[in-house]
Order: sequence, then C-alpha cells, then structure tokens
Amino acid sequence: MVAVSAERNRGSVTDGDRGAEADGSRGPEAAEERERDARPPTLAVVSSLVAATVATVAALVADPTGGAVVGASVVCLAGGSLLGSARVLSWGAAAGIGGIALAAAFGGGAEPLLVAGVALAVAWDVADHGLSVGRQVGRKARTRRNVAVHAGTTLLAGTISAGVVYGTYVVAAGGQPIAALALLCFGGVVLASAFR
Repeated sequence: MVAVSAERNRGSVTDGDRGAEADGSRGPEAAEERERDARPPTLAVVSSLVAATVATVAALVADPTGGAVVGASVVCLAGGSLLGSARVLSWGAAAGIGGIALAAAFGGGAEPLLVAGVALAVAWDVADHGLSVGRQVGRKARTRRNVAVHAGTTLLAGTISAGVVYGTYVVAAGGQPIAALALLCFGGVVLASAFR
C-alpha cells in the first residue's frame, strides 16, 4: 500500500498543477513567451528620426541658430522613442517649435520654415503613433503598413495645410515682415489643428 501511494504521488499531478498545464503556462519560460516588447516599431522610430532630420536641415537653411535648436528636437524624439516616453516626445516637439519660431524671428524664409514645420509635425506624430502601436500590439507585430499609412497620411495633411498657408502668405503678405510672421504663426495653428 505504501509503495502504491508513493508511486501515485510521484506520478500524479495535483489539481493546481493541472490548471496551470491546461491554460498553457509552464512557469517562467511561458511568462517570457507571453510578454511582448512594448517598444515602438523600428519603422516608426526610423521614420520619425528621418522627418526630424529633414526639419533640422530645413531650419538650418532658414537660420542656423533656430536650426540648431530644432536639431535638439532630434535627440528628444530619439530619446522619447527609445524610452517609450510621450513626455520626452512632447519636449522634443516643443524644442522644435521654439527653434522654428527663433528662425522666423531672425528672418528665416517662409518656405524652409514651412518645410521644417511639416517635417517636425510628421516626426512627432509618427513617433507618438509608434508609442501607441508598441503599447498595444508590441514591437514584433506586423505593423509596417499601419505605420507607413499613418506617416503618409500625416505628411499629406501637413503638405496640404502648408500649401494653404503659403498661398495665403504670398497673397496677403505683400512684403511686410510683421504680417508674414503673423501669418506663419496662424499657419502653425492651422497645421497643428490639422493633425488632431
């Protein structure tokens, strides 16, 4: 009897273990398999950094001082994407907006400033979207099409908005720098509202 009960205890599975096997968990290895990498997809990070670099180059063409400040936004956007922090992304966008405003104050041309504004908006929006996608489905999920469509749509909306702003600027400015600055600020508001 003793031998039989010892045999049965060694080979049997308790009810608690049976439930663990039934739901597919097999200990720490299964927990690692079920955990997903919540970082943003690589395409979102790369697209955001490319757009931020375009914004920096455009702002440097408009004015080197403002362009240098916009360049700081690249660091914040990269850091925000790698850390998964929307707050750091927002700091990067704020630095970029400040740099564009600084370039405009120092007399930067409207065309490169609009390009910088659209590129910065695309960079921030794609990075923020990447954070959301990473949290929801993980980095390893198939998200290339989602990120590409989102980036393309954001770029299209920004380009149309910038075209309207530039057309208004050309028609209404008449060579007056104060009016041009006011129109560019108004255009920034229109551009920002187009993305939300």
